[in-house]
Amino acid sequence: MKANILVVDDEEHLRRVVQVQLQQHGYSADTAINGEEALTALRKSPYDLVLADMKMPGMSGLELLRHVKKDFPHVPVIILTAYGTIDTAVEAMRAGAFNYVTKPVHSEELKLMVARALEHSRLVEEVHSLRASLDIKYGFEQIIGRSESLVSVLDMASRASRTNSTVLIRGETGTGKELLARAIHFNSPRKQKPFVTINCGAIPRDLLESELFGYRRGAFTGAQEHKKGKFELADEGTLFLDEIGELPMELQVKLLRLLQHGEIEKIGATQPVTVDVRIVAATHRRLEAMIEDGTFREDLYYRLAVIPLILPPLRERADDIPELAQFFFEKSRKKHGPPDLSLPSALLPYFTRHRWPGNISELENVMERLVVLSRGNEIRLADLPEELRRDRPTISALRLELPADGISLETVEKELIIQALQKFGGNQTLAAQYLDISRKTLVYRMEKHGLRSSETSTSGNPASIAAAEDE
Repeated sequence: MKANILVVDDEEHLRRVVQVQLQQHGYSADTAINGEEALTALRKSPYDLVLADMKMPGMSGLELLRHVKKDFPHVPVIILTAYGTIDTAVEAMRAGAFNYVTKPVHSEELKLMVARALEHSRLVEEVHSLRASLDIKYGFEQIIGRSESLVSVLDMASRASRTNSTVLIRGETGTGKELLARAIHFNSPRKQKPFVTINCGAIPRDLLESELFGYRRGAFTGAQEHKKGKFELADEGTLFLDEIGELPMELQVKLLRLLQHGEIEKIGATQPVTVDVRIVAATHRRLEAMIEDGTFREDLYYRLAVIPLILPPLRERADDIPELAQFFFEKSRKKHGPPDLSLPSALLPYFTRHRWPGNISELENVMERLVVLSRGNEIRLADLPEELRRDRPTISALRLELPADGISLETVEKELIIQALQKFGGNQTLAAQYLDISRKTLVYRMEKHGLRSSETSTSGNPASIAAAEDE
């Protein structure tokens, strides 16, 4: 698609020459005789670039530039100026002009300048789009779940993101601590600056200091050049210190200095370096116990836990599990599986009852495994991992109110069987699993009570009932 350029000049000859040159270089070019006409044209049609003469009667090129930057901020402006008014053109660049071209305009110079301006504009648009996509990807609304415990944490995190306060995120492995840290950064005033991460437990102890703080050339054998550490790389942005409980005591002291004075000490340096970094730390360990054991500094703990956030484990978010399961299923299906692969809702209770010791990470991995290893167009009960299939609801979850005049055990059993079959659409295998009996026992008790699958299926689909009975 041709770039559309607007040429603004009160001199008809120059205006026409520039228009023809642009057209010869493959661009679409319109003209305007003054600033007022140019603004009218910009309001009517989209333009990718404006070429404006500096000196025009009425509205000058500089005034037009200011109007364009205010009303059409993504449209670059190149100023056309006579050789004797270059100082004024430099003033225009300070006001936001991309560059200037001196008269008389040479075709090749114009071609090069226009190409650079359009490329710069394209890159700026890409950056805006990328930042917008990051805002969407790492928005708090992208953290799935509506459980009260999670919503409370997200509300606190959202309010914390608007400040520069240090945040300490606590939670079991796999609960999504890094995702929350990213959401805090990308919803903060620092979102256009770096978000740098480091896992304090994944780097050998003797290398961690140089990774965090950097070093000067000659600081030790093999240090042949200066190296910036993570703190410097995150300057004006956010540094996420994952597994902060694994940080050695000697480095805890250096981190404390940063939090207190905004300074770091590079290895081999004689003077501290000032950095502006927001710290978001995370851990799955009980730091209070580590303080009692003498393996974590109490003063550092209070510096880190200005805003403490505790992510609940997945077993405490049972209401969120079906939504998370469907989300990770769709994610894996789009990446690996056939487009028509489905996850029956009748299987979701098995996910809800599991305790998920590996939390969200475990659930995501299970879903990917189910999709990758699936053989048909539907995930079956037999496909689920054994630990999910053997989980049973606790008996304490059942509450019965006994009538004063007595009750028929046969009636209760029949009603339980009916409700279990209806819950799973007439699928006898799933209903038997739910009632913690064998399918053979279920069929026997259905026959005892005179029950047929067609009477206990909510779907009423004979084909699905037959399939359920044939499992």
